[in-house]
Amino acid sequence: MLFDMDEAPEMPLPSGRLPSYIRDHRKRLRERFMAGGAAALPDYELLELVLFRSIPRQDVKPLARLLLDTFGDFNRVLTAPVERLAEVKGVGEAVITDLKILEASAHRMARARVMQRQVISSWDALLDYCHTTMAHRETEQFRVFYLDRKNVLIADEEQARGTVDHVPVYPREVAKRALELNASALILVHNHPSGDPTPSQSDIDMTARIRAACEALGITLHDHLIIGKSVELSFRSEGFL
Repeated sequence: MLFDMDEAPEMPLPSGRLPSYIRDHRKRLRERFMAGGAAALPDYELLELVLFRSIPRQDVKPLARLLLDTFGDFNRVLTAPVERLAEVKGVGEAVITDLKILEASAHRMARARVMQRQVISSWDALLDYCHTTMAHRETEQFRVFYLDRKNVLIADEEQARGTVDHVPVYPREVAKRALELNASALILVHNHPSGDPTPSQSDIDMTARIRAACEALGITLHDHLIIGKSVELSFRSEGFL
């Protein structure tokens, strides 16, 4: 069973109250967050705030540090696969659920900034959305942004998922979906879990095949973005398109 290893048992005082050192720590941390926002807290303290709700009667600082040691940073904790989170001692269903709710919320807020908006005027928001949803994935994901005649983003769809260094993509399916949506143009996006956005030869060949399939139908391929850990590569800017 996925959640066999549940959170460590809660340790309230016999009266049912939290020990004062935990209660006071939580209060101070919440006050610092409300006064200074996320910038006032390092990753482990921000993660503690999240864990306060998941594990209401326990010192969660050791678990916050363990999660960061295991996955690297706050973003990677939120985006870690459920199976890997469940392997961390002290992490159970409540913690995983709350982390995944936060991840989904971040994705939805980033997506709201780009959907039904002209891509050219919201390019930075589009890149932020790509990095939020894809930069910390451990396997490759291929997405397509479909645009109307005014270059307004009308659909954002996942085309395929793959392994750590390969994702299967079918040019005919991409072009077919563009016709179904009555899209006039599209932008391809996929991530490199290695962190290096340099395109492989298969990336270049696949992009050429999709471009040919789209051009045959009068659909424009604006760009292909490869998302690395902290930087992206544009096929258009680098001369691959």
